[in-house]
Amino acid sequence: MEQAVNLSRRRFFRAQTGNSHAIRPPWSVAEQTFFSLCQRCDDCVKACETGLLKRGDGGYPEADFNRGECTFCQQCVEACQHEALLYSPDSQPWRIKAAIKDSCLARNGIHCRTCAERCDLEAITFRLMPGGIAQPTLDTEACTGCGACVADCPSRSITMNNEQQTHDSGTQNHGSC
Repeated sequence: MEQAVNLSRRRFFRAQTGNSHAIRPPWSVAEQTFFSLCQRCDDCVKACETGLLKRGDGGYPEADFNRGECTFCQQCVEACQHEALLYSPDSQPWRIKAAIKDSCLARNGIHCRTCAERCDLEAITFRLMPGGIAQPTLDTEACTGCGACVADCPSRSITMNNEQQTHDSGTQNHGSC
């Protein structure tokens, strides 16, 4: 006999425990509200022109920056019929920023500037070092969280983090990464 799953109970506990570190699509409403509104229909996933969005844990859409970047085209918002994604000209699409880990090739003495080459807004630049390898510098004010820098990083050293997590971990605006 097949047992029915109580989705409202599952949503309640997921929201309560905060175990989801997934990055939701741009312009997602607050996480608890998102879980109550999202019907897991995959309309936003299908509408994503770069393939960034995928069906994640529990069937909820999430961004996977190893698959693509966000162009902020708003196709996902237009596809969402359940108001889990709401565009407003006055709002940010999300509060995520790039972060560069210590496994970065340049930080380990190997010449690499792939992330800066992918960053159209020049949020990632390289500072020349006397007698050494240029080091990456991340301007978190300029970073839009598009994630273009993630997929091409040969050492998988760039992650996208909630802006609060980025500031809590010590990354500072205009700081060296």
